[in-house]
Amino acid sequence: MGTRRDFLLGLAAAPLLAQTAKLKVVVTGGHPGDPEYGCGGTVARYTDRGHEVVLLYLNHGEKSCPASAGDPGSTVRTAEAQQACRILRARALFAGQCDGHAVLDNAHYDDFRKVLEAEQPDVVFTHWPVDQHRDHVAISSLVHDTFLRGGKKFALYYYEVGEDTFMFSPTEYVDISSVEPRLRAACYAHASQTPDRFYPEQMRISRFRGDESGYLLAEAFLPHIRSRRNLLP
Repeated sequence: MGTRRDFLLGLAAAPLLAQTAKLKVVVTGGHPGDPEYGCGGTVARYTDRGHEVVLLYLNHGEKSCPASAGDPGSTVRTAEAQQACRILRARALFAGQCDGHAVLDNAHYDDFRKVLEAEQPDVVFTHWPVDQHRDHVAISSLVHDTFLRGGKKFALYYYEVGEDTFMFSPTEYVDISSVEPRLRAACYAHASQTPDRFYPEQMRISRFRGDESGYLLAEAFLPHIRSRRNLLP
């Protein structure tokens, strides 16, 4: 009879990418910095293998809605996101909503679906919906709606971010031990967002997920029950 560790190691190994075709991956987040903290190591693993990755942010991190002249969302935070994407060899894309003012109605569901489907993704990552930030919950709902209305064409994975995520029970893991320096650099590119506070917190989670999966550091994911599988790097 195998041990619990054997079982978890099997789960960790199971999702390894089972194909060599180039994938289009979209990682969605409520704000600049969320995809980097929750999935930055996995993004680095994808781009190292030649896959195309887009980080799709719900907003620019505005302080007002609509953003005023000189707002940090259009000056500081957008530039930080673009720099983080350069480090990860990904592309930045913004869905056009406002920080702290997410709207979920028919028009915004339709607008977001057009943005996401235009990328023709094979794999999409989004926030776990049990989260204390409304923008995280909003983009998770927008992604899920696109997944269902589009016929479940892309693989859908949920991820966690620091202190915001609750009741998350992942089943699949990606070893990020070798790419941690790039992950750190991408997170620290968001210099206005106190990375000295948030990055160590995310590393505690990565070490914990590593202990679960048998790696030094890991990012953890939960695939949608109706999602395609075996597309993690």
